[in-house]
Amino acid sequence: MQSTLLLELALNGLQFGLMLFLLAAGLTLVFGIMDFINLAHGSLYMMGAYFAATLSLYTGSFWLGLVLAVAATMVAGAILEILVFRRLYRRNHMSQVLATFALILIFNETASLVWGEQPLRLSTPELLSQPIELWPGFSYSSFRLFIIVAGLAIAALLYFIVARTRIGMLVRAGASNREMATAMGTNISLIFTLLFAFGAGLCAVAGALLGSILSVQVGMGENILILAFVVIVVGGIGSIRGALIGSLLVGFVDTISRTLLPTLFRALMPPDVASNLGPALASILIYVLMAGVLFLKPEGLFPARN
Repeated sequence: MQSTLLLELALNGLQFGLMLFLLAAGLTLVFGIMDFINLAHGSLYMMGAYFAATLSLYTGSFWLGLVLAVAATMVAGAILEILVFRRLYRRNHMSQVLATFALILIFNETASLVWGEQPLRLSTPELLSQPIELWPGFSYSSFRLFIIVAGLAIAALLYFIVARTRIGMLVRAGASNREMATAMGTNISLIFTLLFAFGAGLCAVAGALLGSILSVQVGMGENILILAFVVIVVGGIGSIRGALIGSLLVGFVDTISRTLLPTLFRALMPPDVASNLGPALASILIYVLMAGVLFLKPEGLFPARN
């Protein structure tokens, strides 16, 4: 029984970690390669979830709604980059933080006006609505398994694009020396716009898939954005491999501690104390993890090579 519970928690942690990776990957590329702090990254995750919920209901198909939501969020990310972010690249980080924080407020108020304050429900596809028996005595959600497989596939594709393709090389070249890359004929502005759009698309995938498990509501991007920043600090800013490892670590620690700590404390102390202390300590553990990693390796576990 205990081994089954631990295995289920491990799979839940893997699933959550891979969704964090989809968020952290775009964020670490923008932050590490372009030296741009985008606090509105979580708002694109929220908008992707809202687009998916609305379009799935309108079309009657979860998959079509997902594809259309990713496309719509990529367009929104490209428009933001062209109209707002380009004017902030050469500003200091404080200006970037203030401007993108203002975008969070704008996105949240817009979502409230369009969809209302009540959370929306994004139903899982019927094909993946039933659990799968992985072996006798242990069944697991087929939708969560799909999320794990999709997350691993996207992680492999993203690493290949950044590390092994020409466009990945151009992104790194533009970040290292924008003037020289432009003089060599590279359209850096277009490359950076595509990078933002791609990161927004990853946010939409994470928002749609997690929105099916949780709920789609205003402000859902802020909490997960904090976790995404923890991930890129733990993994190493600008590193895709670091973002993946950091996401998995944070996902496992967060998922397992939120279940096991309250259970442990209920066995050691009064229930009312345990019910408050357990979740509080579980929330703190990921920051303890980050502090420990920074103490041992100030640049993160796998910092990007200069």
